[in-house]
Amino acid sequence: MMENIFKRAGLGHIYEKVISGQRLSKEDGLTLFNTPELPLVGYLANIVRERENGDKTYYIYNQHINYSNVCKNLCKFCAFGREKGAEKAFEMTLSDIENEVRERLDEPINEIHIVGGCHPDLPYDFYMEMLRRIKAIRPECHIQAFTCVEIAHIAEVGKRSVEETLRDLVDAGLGSIPGGGAEVFSPRIRERLCPEKLSGEKWLEVAKTAHRMGIKSNATMLYGHIETVEERLDHLIALRDAQDETGGFMCFIPLSFHPKNTGLESISPTGGVDDLKTIAVSRLILDNFPHIKAYWVMLGKKVAQIALSFGADDLDGTVLEEKITHMAGAESEKALSRNEIEHIIRTAGRIPVERDTLYNEIHHG
Repeated sequence: MMENIFKRAGLGHIYEKVISGQRLSKEDGLTLFNTPELPLVGYLANIVRERENGDKTYYIYNQHINYSNVCKNLCKFCAFGREKGAEKAFEMTLSDIENEVRERLDEPINEIHIVGGCHPDLPYDFYMEMLRRIKAIRPECHIQAFTCVEIAHIAEVGKRSVEETLRDLVDAGLGSIPGGGAEVFSPRIRERLCPEKLSGEKWLEVAKTAHRMGIKSNATMLYGHIETVEERLDHLIALRDAQDETGGFMCFIPLSFHPKNTGLESISPTGGVDDLKTIAVSRLILDNFPHIKAYWVMLGKKVAQIALSFGADDLDGTVLEEKITHMAGAESEKALSRNEIEHIIRTAGRIPVERDTLYNEIHHG
C-alpha cells in the first residue's frame, strides 16, 4: 500500500532504499528536495528516526555563554560579529564569565556551551583560563566550547598546531566541540559570504583532528541564504564522508538563516516547508549520524515540534541568554524551562529524555 503511494509520487526507489537501510545518493537527495510531497519526505525521515531512536526526544539542561562578539571575520550572514569598538560590540572579562556561571549555581545545569567571535586581541591563555575557572566553579559540568573556526583561530594566536591547542583546551576542561562555523562548505558560498573565515575543508580537518584525539563534536549547516540545493547536499555528503572516516560526530544541526541585521537583509527568511524538508533530508542522507537536532531557538517552538516527526530526535536545551540568533532578529524565547520542553515533546507524541552532552540518558520525562 505505502509502496504504491511512493511509486505514484516518483519516490518508489527511495522508499525501497530507506526500508532496506541502503545509503541514499546525492541524486536521491535532489529528488527529495524537489518533490512537492512534503508529508512523504517526512514519512521516510521518520522511519529512520524511529529506527535509530524510537520515540525518544532528547534535550539538555544547559547554559549558553557568548563571551565576545568582536570578530575579525565579519561574515555577511552574521548579525552577531562586530569590529572592536563598534556599537554593540562586547567582550566579557574572565570575572564576568565566572559571575555568569555563579549566577546559576542553584540550577541542575549539565552543559556549559561557549562560543564567540574570532577576537583579534585575546591572548591564547585567555581561553585556557576561561575553561579552568569555569571548571573550578562547576567541576561537574561538561564544557562544550569553541567551534572549529575558533579552535583554528586560537591555535593561530598561540602559534601552535590544532592538535597541541586541542590538548591544552582538554587539559583546561574542554569536553567536546559545538558544530558552528560550518555554514555551507561550498567554496563559492564562502568566497561570497565569508572570505575571511576558515575554509570548509579546514573546518572538516579540525573536526577530524579532534575526533582522532577522542574529542566528540557536532556539525551544522546554515541554509536558506544564497546556497543551492546541490550545495546543501554536497555539504551533507562531505559530513557523511568525514563521519565514515572518524565516527566522531554526535549530532547534526541544520540552522535556518535569519536575515535581519545581516548583510543579506533583503533575503526572505526560510518557511516551514523548507525547514522541515531540510531536517528530513538531513536525517535521510546522514545515515551515520546518531542524532538530528531541531534547534528551537532558530525554528521556533511550533516548527521544532513538528520536526520531531520529520527526522529530528533532539530539541537542544533550556539555553538562556543566547545572543547569536537573537541579534539576527529571532523572535523565539531566550530560554525554555524543563517543563516547557517536556510539554512540547509529549504533545508531539514523543518521550522526553534528558541527556548529557554525550547523549547519556539522565532521566525519562
